[in-house]
Amino acid sequence: MKIVIVGSGKVGYSLAEQLVRENHDITVVDVREESLRRASDSLDIMVVRGNGVSAGVLREAGADSADLLVAATNSDEVNMVCCLTAKNLGTKYTIARIRNPEYTASLAELRRNLKIDTVINPESATAVEISRLLRFPSAANIETFCRGRVELMGFRLQEGDFLVGKPLHSLSGQIKKLSLLFCAVERGGEVIIPNGFFVPNVGDKLYLIGRPDSLDQFFRILGRYARKVKQVFLVGGGKISMYLAAILDRSGVKLKITELDEKRCRQISERFPQAMVICGDGTDQELLESENLSSCDAFVALTDRDEDNLIISLYAMQQGIPKVITKCNRENYAGIARSVGLDSVISPKFITASHILRLVRGMQNSQGSVMNSFHRIAGGAAEAMEFTVSASTRHLGTPLRDLSLRHGVLLAVIVRDQEIIIPEGSSTLQTGDRVIIISRNSGITDLNDIYTQDKTAPNAAGGPQ
Repeated sequence: MKIVIVGSGKVGYSLAEQLVRENHDITVVDVREESLRRASDSLDIMVVRGNGVSAGVLREAGADSADLLVAATNSDEVNMVCCLTAKNLGTKYTIARIRNPEYTASLAELRRNLKIDTVINPESATAVEISRLLRFPSAANIETFCRGRVELMGFRLQEGDFLVGKPLHSLSGQIKKLSLLFCAVERGGEVIIPNGFFVPNVGDKLYLIGRPDSLDQFFRILGRYARKVKQVFLVGGGKISMYLAAILDRSGVKLKITELDEKRCRQISERFPQAMVICGDGTDQELLESENLSSCDAFVALTDRDEDNLIISLYAMQQGIPKVITKCNRENYAGIARSVGLDSVISPKFITASHILRLVRGMQNSQGSVMNSFHRIAGGAAEAMEFTVSASTRHLGTPLRDLSLRHGVLLAVIVRDQEIIIPEGSSTLQTGDRVIIISRNSGITDLNDIYTQDKTAPNAAGGPQ
């Protein structure tokens, strides 16, 4: 596909990097020469220097014949006008990053008048992701499918867990009766799709997928069930904090919010009168101690500096806070954070890029199986996708044991009407089913992409069941 990205900041660059891997024709537009030089030196893309609002600049970037334009500058207004200009030039589909909460009330009207096909709000999406983690503190990360009827959770194995050192097929009948599947393992930077003979070790990060009540029961059996979060300490009073505070406030969660800017503190206090707003440096250990940090159930670091977020998150972890969540956009920092035990690392740019990638793959596959959800897991080394089975899907009605799936692909869950099915060898696909796929390979755009031509390969549906 021919794609134009306006804005080469964190989101724009990350998106270009991922789309290039999938062999799309990418052109990046930005007014900053240094950003364009960085992008052109490290990625196989075209770059155009100029203002994305200008019809001449967009025409030079190829917007008149582009399949997609993504406006991801730091200005909502520029992004909106950019989409309008691109649509008038002939771009087929436009996506605008709009972050200001004041625009959310009139998004439908803005989309209609400015010809914006999809609106992306990284801060709002990040807040929703964090709130989901706070609802289930035992998990390092949570992804949802089929409107919440299926969840995927990751957790780190610890010394003493009953899973350690035993093949998955030997788990007790109590575990095997649960509607869940061990779908992926992260070990030493490598992602493994496990079968029944896989033996988990201490330090492995295991990914489970299944019914929410079964996952809940599993964590109770594991002894990791954490009590409900009642008090949250937020550091940083930016847009993500405002969106998150709104979600938590509706849930009755008590909030402590630390922000250095006095004017911003007043705004937060007026917006959330029930919250305790502290005007001060959230990276100051003395301040954290004086505000009784250790009494909180959860700690969320949301400053603008990844380094500060990591340091104060490590401090919160040392203080015994049951749930610590860290915002970090730099991929190398996120890896370091996970290596020292900070598993719940949230990246707004990756959340945004994943959402746009799902849309791109859906546009590529307008005639095949519909992709309903797309999530990157295991630090981006694997993907979890939800498809709707269509009449064009191959091998309908064929038992999975007779199929051959591509290496590194797992058919994890089938949702049929109200039934959640953990696949076995006798399971089949039917038109209208929703299917969740785990893959170590990128670039799957259609359910038919999971098959190989070989008819004899085993393990179409893996796991301990």
